[in-house]
Amino acid sequence: MHDTRYDQLTSSQRKAVFHVEGPLLVLAGPGSGKTRVITHRIAALIDSGVRPYNICAITFTNKAADEMRQRAIALGASAGAHISTFHSLCVRILRRYADRADIGPNFSVYDESDQTRCIKQAVKDCELDSSNFPPARMLNAISALKNNLTDVDTFKAEADDFFSKTLARIYTRYQHILSEHNGLDFDDLLMKTAFLLQSCDDVCCELGNRFKFLLIDEYQDTNHAQYKIAKTLVSVHNNICVT
Repeated sequence: MHDTRYDQLTSSQRKAVFHVEGPLLVLAGPGSGKTRVITHRIAALIDSGVRPYNICAITFTNKAADEMRQRAIALGASAGAHISTFHSLCVRILRRYADRADIGPNFSVYDESDQTRCIKQAVKDCELDSSNFPPARMLNAISALKNNLTDVDTFKAEADDFFSKTLARIYTRYQHILSEHNGLDFDDLLMKTAFLLQSCDDVCCELGNRFKFLLIDEYQDTNHAQYKIAKTLVSVHNNICVT
């Protein structure tokens, strides 16, 4: 019986959808059907015998993840497949391996308003003038460091000018405030997951065997921390598809 689910795909899209093992890069412009390729690829992998449990699809906003989930459901392909943002995946991994990541399993995820409150407190605790060291700018600088996988100890050791040394003090105090409340900000989720996967081969292997196929939508938005997470997750099998 003819399967009509794939009739709307172009020949190029079909090549991407029915590719099974090994790395796959899909280059296409906005509105050209990249998400369609991901969702149909999930369905095709399951048709080929891959368990939904072994598929992980990542996109960049909760709204996009919800849309991808609904489109996969419409294809009869989502049950058991993990479809989420990078941050949601990291929360799941860190809850599962909290002891290995040296954090409490019941950690809270701090949103933007929580982060703003903490950074203002950190600047104040360092007895700095917030007009010279604006909290929002300090938070952006710390975020950039974390996304580049520069933790507070590394940055403190490398700081060699007045601004960097002052930022290191703020970064240190900010992390202490988060730690005191068992909180992680959005960038911590990525950084701590990347460090966990890099330092614990058994965890990396276990997750690689769980997520045997990794699919990432809108890959051009990936930062260094996300790149490292993706790279280590697929190091076991190299089954990665990015659009």
